Amino acid sequence: MAIATEKKRNFVLVGHNGSGKSLLVSSILKTAGLVDRISTKFVDTDPIEESKGSSINSHVFTFTWKDHLLTVIDTPGFGDFIADVINSIFVSENVVSVINAVAGVEIQTERTWQLAQEMSRPILVFVNQMDKERANFENALESVKSAFECKVVPLVLPIGAESDFKGLVDLVGMKAYVYEDGKAKPVSIPSELQKKVEETRLKLLEDIVESDDALMEKYLEGQEVDEAELRNALVKAYKSGAVVPALCGSAEKGIGIDLLLDTIVELGANPKEAQPLRAVLESGEEIEISPSETEPFCAYIFKNVADPFVGRVSYIKVIAGTVRPGDNFVNVNRGTSDRISKLYFARGKEQVEVEEASCGEIVVLPKLREGSVGETLTHKDRKLKIVPPQFPEPMFSRSVNPKSKTDIDKINNGLARLAESDPTFKWEYDPETGETVVSGLGTIHLDVMIEKLKSIFGVEVDVGKPKIAYRETITRKAIAEYKHKKQTGGHGQYGHVKIELEPLPRGAGFEFVDKIFGGAIPKNFIPSVEKGVIEAMKRGSLAGYPVVDVRVTLFDGSYHEVDSSDIAFQIAAIQAFRKGMEEARPVILEPIMEVEIFCPDEVAGDVMGEVTSRRGRPQGMEPAGRGMSKIKAEVPLAEMLDFSGRLSGITSGRGYFTMKFLRYQEVPPNIQEKIIQERKQEQQNA
Repeated sequence: MAIATEKKRNFVLVGHNGSGKSLLVSSILKTAGLVDRISTKFVDTDPIEESKGSSINSHVFTFTWKDHLLTVIDTPGFGDFIADVINSIFVSENVVSVINAVAGVEIQTERTWQLAQEMSRPILVFVNQMDKERANFENALESVKSAFECKVVPLVLPIGAESDFKGLVDLVGMKAYVYEDGKAKPVSIPSELQKKVEETRLKLLEDIVESDDALMEKYLEGQEVDEAELRNALVKAYKSGAVVPALCGSAEKGIGIDLLLDTIVELGANPKEAQPLRAVLESGEEIEISPSETEPFCAYIFKNVADPFVGRVSYIKVIAGTVRPGDNFVNVNRGTSDRISKLYFARGKEQVEVEEASCGEIVVLPKLREGSVGETLTHKDRKLKIVPPQFPEPMFSRSVNPKSKTDIDKINNGLARLAESDPTFKWEYDPETGETVVSGLGTIHLDVMIEKLKSIFGVEVDVGKPKIAYRETITRKAIAEYKHKKQTGGHGQYGHVKIELEPLPRGAGFEFVDKIFGGAIPKNFIPSVEKGVIEAMKRGSLAGYPVVDVRVTLFDGSYHEVDSSDIAFQIAAIQAFRKGMEEARPVILEPIMEVEIFCPDEVAGDVMGEVTSRRGRPQGMEPAGRGMSKIKAEVPLAEMLDFSGRLSGITSGRGYFTMKFLRYQEVPPNIQEKIIQERKQEQQNA
């Protein structure tokens, strides 16, 4: 039976590794009656996840709760797998930030919170692991308030602490529950909690009415605000982001899970209340689209799984319309058509076949012929591309080469399929060195992708050392000329170009300027010159890295009526660019990262010294709370490859850091010479 869009809730669990998200999903599944026990084995089903004991993929589960259709997405807690987190937030209307009751806010909490705010998603806090030693609900909420400067409103108070944690007081309904085997049993509010409950509920009431002018006026006049009014105001305040409701519980013991689901149903935004999405029409016009039941079918691919038995398995969010097995659709990004064979609701390893999917639902499509994460599927009468969220650029690279020459096709197919599933994973084959180079967000990311290559596609590979995405550029103007002239009997080849190279500001990319006058080179050959320049820029003259931030002006040349051709002008342009670059004082550029390092206060000076020794430029230090300092710095990526181990040593395992690409910057001469020599050695050994 079809469920009204107003009764659909999509929510994503985000947070730091170790906050218990996967166990929380398992506890949700048990509470909803889908499994008979609480175990991460129902969630982390990938063999690599089982071996690591942590999630490395997002996991989707759809089920019903109190006549509502709920879809929960569990996300990885490692920063290397942030692409899954970004896409999961993108397709969810509600974000549940899962926080470790012992540790409070951690680095991935901050990162995912920022993503949720950038996408204008309302946030609910669930403080997990309340049964652990040193767990403290109030401290955890204080860490949220200080980290995000938001109005956190606790909806519950815990009954008992640490190993004696056994239940909750619902502050909105003013009821208390204790739990046995995950089942809630109503009890009286414990007398020792009575005063604290009254004080906290009064604060809850004041925080909620502040977001509603009419209710505020009523409250200030001394009139009573009843429970129904309070609940309505809470719903509005949550959806607008005015407050962050907070719950707590224990996923392991099944405490508070029913209240979490009830809160998602009661407060949660439905798909129709989602922010409009940016989309681009075939004409190039950018529009906004809102979830709709009546518009033609439109869906977004947010997750792909490469299944060794089934093939490509795609997870889509239906943005508009309805779709059924047998329906045809268009992949607008690729301009191809396909047909839906079957539709499923996702439940981990198990899937539930459905007869249709409609607005707001997340479903699984098996065996699509083509389709990558971030692409749009639509009805043929409404072709548009949904603008995907922004993903970080991969900055770590390694070479991977099959141990057996017969596996070359298998490795290319495997890497292509893995790239379809992760927009932060790239690969390319370098014909000059004969190497296949994979790039990702970090060493863990690349290790996992290489493991997947082996486990899913059966390819054994030799892995080379991490490579940095260096670039080359020029530092002064130069003029170059090249005449390509070849006679081989019959038609010859003739192309003659004169170009000027000049440097552009950092990050400007490439500009091609046509200043040909008087027909020295016919117009139809100008694109060939530009194509040749672009080809030449793929390999710089110093160490063979791509060339950036250059303007090339074509200002003269000549042609032959018979022997000139596209390929002749491409060759002339390639050779002219290479000559010009050698005279334009080329330099190597390296990626500079914006780094934030969190460390105990007592070793902050040592960490700062380590950063400086790595050619880093400290940008400041500030308190991060709980005896920790945050150091901001700009550091070359090449110096960060082994930083994690060193930081762990200095901080006895308590330090951690995040980094993102900032800009490219010229390498010091002594470092440049070393890079050139290493690159030459690589190419000789290839």
